[in-house]
Amino acid sequence: MKAVLTRYRHLLRALGLRWKISILLAVGCSLVAVAIGLLIHEARARQIADAARVSATNQLISVRKVYELTGRLDADKVGEADARIDCPELPAPLRTAALAGERTTYLDMSGPHPAVWAARPVGGAHVLSVRLSLTDDREELAELDRGLVAYGVVVVALAAVGGALIASRLSRELRTAAETARRISAGELDARIGLSGVPGTRDEVAELSSAVDTMAASLQQRLEAEQRFTADVAHELRTPLTGLHTAAELLPPGRPTELVRDRVAALRTLTEDLLEVARLDANREEPQLEAHRLGPLVESITRRSGVTAQVVGASGAAGASGVSGTEAAGTAEAAYVRTDVRRFERILTNLLANARRHGGEPVTVTVSGTTVTVRDRGPGFPEKLLREGPQRFLTGAAERGQGTGLGLTIALGQAQVIGARVTLENLPPSGALATVVLPSA
Repeated sequence: MKAVLTRYRHLLRALGLRWKISILLAVGCSLVAVAIGLLIHEARARQIADAARVSATNQLISVRKVYELTGRLDADKVGEADARIDCPELPAPLRTAALAGERTTYLDMSGPHPAVWAARPVGGAHVLSVRLSLTDDREELAELDRGLVAYGVVVVALAAVGGALIASRLSRELRTAAETARRISAGELDARIGLSGVPGTRDEVAELSSAVDTMAASLQQRLEAEQRFTADVAHELRTPLTGLHTAAELLPPGRPTELVRDRVAALRTLTEDLLEVARLDANREEPQLEAHRLGPLVESITRRSGVTAQVVGASGAAGASGVSGTEAAGTAEAAYVRTDVRRFERILTNLLANARRHGGEPVTVTVSGTTVTVRDRGPGFPEKLLREGPQRFLTGAAERGQGTGLGLTIALGQAQVIGARVTLENLPPSGALATVVLPSA
């Protein structure tokens, strides 16, 4: 029994709100219809029984008078009643009550021949009985029951249809609210539900929609303020950093000069990253998409990245190496992809830099069709990063090294601009895998 209830509970949870409301409304109307039908049936049955008992009693009085006057039962004067003396079909309880000196009735609606009996004692040990057939009355009651069932089915059907229409409107509004919330979550901050209720009424869906719209507007204002702040700060830092870089170049050679130049370069890189993130947040990037052969493009970008990595699956001469120590293996023909070279280079370079900084050697770049993967042999991506995605200024785990956390953020943002898809995962026994799927040309 518990398993059956659990199964029905899971089935009910799997249904949409519209069907739940329709089913519950239909069930409720069915219970009401059954209750009203039973009340009407019982009232009519009681009315028929009372009328039959009164009629049988009156017939018994008439028959007794005729019998006392004539000493016999005259069928012409009895009417429709079946009057007898000591009838063998007389129910035993009624016979016992009549012999005890009582004038009573007995109603039987369950047999094939429904009837009402009335009896009284006559002549000492004899019983005078009258029987009235109730076949027509039972047929009338059955006809009433069929009518109640038919009307009940119609009412339940209308209630289910009406409930489905009402629930459809409610479900549609809730789905609109949910879809708008998903659009806002995906970054479309200007999305609004736009449902408004009638003034002076308590429309819960309209209140929910208004609350979500208000929340979205507030969130949009705060994010836009944050984006403007980030862009302004990064922009304002560029001028003094340019002067600082020029001054550092004029310093005399030495270890202190190298440290100063290194930190200035890091600040300039961070500033440029902040500006790029601000542009991505503002959705102001316009890609220049062109068709390119993926294999040679990946080899060229890997060579320029400065990361020692093995390129597998790209066309080219095996053993090719440059200043970065790139090795090309295999002669498979790579597919043509439609992409923006500068943005794709930004994505792949950031993934390679992330693998070098936070992972472990060897780093392998694999080209297969329109897919490029970058794998390292380090501790892998943190679970929080895989679960929630890259976060700015957060590397996720101490063993992944130090960094700003902007590299993966920029890679995923630029991938969205050029229509690519980037996925991050860990591979056993160790190592992180980043996969870039580019649109085919």
